[in-house]
Amino acid sequence: MSRAEKPAKPRRRETGASARAVAVGPVANPAATTPLLFSTALAVRWRDLDAFNHVNNSAFLTYLEEARLQWLGGVPGPWFDAHAMPVLAASRLNYRSPIEWPAQLRVELRCERVGGSSLTLAHRIVDAGDGARLYCDGDVTLVWMDPANGRSVPLPQAIRDACAGG
Repeated sequence: MSRAEKPAKPRRRETGASARAVAVGPVANPAATTPLLFSTALAVRWRDLDAFNHVNNSAFLTYLEEARLQWLGGVPGPWFDAHAMPVLAASRLNYRSPIEWPAQLRVELRCERVGGSSLTLAHRIVDAGDGARLYCDGDVTLVWMDPANGRSVPLPQAIRDACAGG
């Protein structure tokens, strides 16, 4: 293959301090249109900040985890036992605006999809005082599995009912 025939190498994205903020256009996100499943208020902690004095991207995952655990803790009926527990299978976060300290946040969860053994929750992280100020949106997929063998198990009825509003 001659040099002219070789495919171009994909360009690497900038990361770290040299990365520039990129405006992300509208993304189809059910978190803006589906019924609210759960909402909680969280405060930004000083330790969530990075060297640029805004919330580090890893803290966003912690905020989402806390909201999911609060929601799951309020689900009536069994959803977790020795043979069925949720694991995070995928996460998608669209960072829309930096969060600075001090800030009060509201994390919103909506049920995007219920499958045989999995659940996809759409999420939004917004300013607690101004819900129009969007910091992050996206979704996460949880799969219920048996920790003894690592295989997926049917989604608990309590989770199905909670997502259906029942």
